[in-house]
Amino acid sequence: MTELSTPGAPLPAPPHLLSRLFKAREASLLVILLALVAVTTALNPRFLSAQSVRDLALNVAIIALVVVGQTLVLLMKHVDLSVSSVLGLTAFLSGSLFVANPGMPIWLAFLAGLGIGAVLGAVNGLLVAYGKVPALVATLGTLYVFRGVDYAVVHGGQITASNLPAAFSTFASGSVLGVPTLVLLVLAVMVGFGIYLRSYRSGREYYAVGSNAEAATLAGINVNRRVLTGFMLSGAIAGLAGVLYLARFGTVDAAAGTGLELQVIAAAVVGGVAITGGVGTIAGAGIGALLLGVIGSALVALRAPAFWQQAIQGALLLLAISIDIILARRAARAMQERSHR
Repeated sequence: MTELSTPGAPLPAPPHLLSRLFKAREASLLVILLALVAVTTALNPRFLSAQSVRDLALNVAIIALVVVGQTLVLLMKHVDLSVSSVLGLTAFLSGSLFVANPGMPIWLAFLAGLGIGAVLGAVNGLLVAYGKVPALVATLGTLYVFRGVDYAVVHGGQITASNLPAAFSTFASGSVLGVPTLVLLVLAVMVGFGIYLRSYRSGREYYAVGSNAEAATLAGINVNRRVLTGFMLSGAIAGLAGVLYLARFGTVDAAAGTGLELQVIAAAVVGGVAITGGVGTIAGAGIGALLLGVIGSALVALRAPAFWQQAIQGALLLLAISIDIILARRAARAMQERSHR
């Protein structure tokens, strides 16, 4: 990776006004999150019990991890709908490795998940970057192709906790200073990519491509290579999430991760990652994932019908996209007025 201080053509940056507006939205989401927790706890004091908080953190961690890769893709004004199928396929294949090789080191499962995910992500990247297939179409196709491969590989079978090494099964349940190990790993990935996007030239290129691909090309950025890399990273992160999914739940079949892609996209967009590209942060996307997770847990704690969770997710997604469009138009208008002064 090359730091931003490296000499070269300046990168086209996203509008400062738009960036400030989205940061304000992240702050407002934190306020909403705290208010939701306070109200739910007042109605059901067990909502903040140690076990409830632990379960919430573990459930949100898987979503938040996949959101990291999705954020990279969304920043470039693309989308990756195949992440759920990548997660499901890598979860089963990594479990199959343990079945075939009972004494296999745990780290090999993580390496396999990253590698398989990166290869599947490369398929998406090649279709979008070099095949010029719209990302929505390409990843919708691979969503079903990868899931079909998953069903073919699983062939009605199932990986259970009894097939997994004890050390691997306890990885998700282990903790450091009371914080689950799985959650700490996800936080480390989020912090690492957050620093990468903010502090390194190659990280800032994702913003540049999403803001204006033509200007990014004129600035010396290889847009096709950046798009390919972004999809590969998204696939690799989804693959890692698949291994963690296996460690978390122990039982995996062909349906693992089904529907996860919509939760991931909703979390990122609600968290301030603009669907129009070029604006957003890993931290904001993580807040979005946490907010949706808390909403789901709050509805369960308040014994609300399950369909409300999907309805609220859909409503928040529509609201977030509408806000993105309004803010983008206001920022563009403000910049236009400023340029005429």
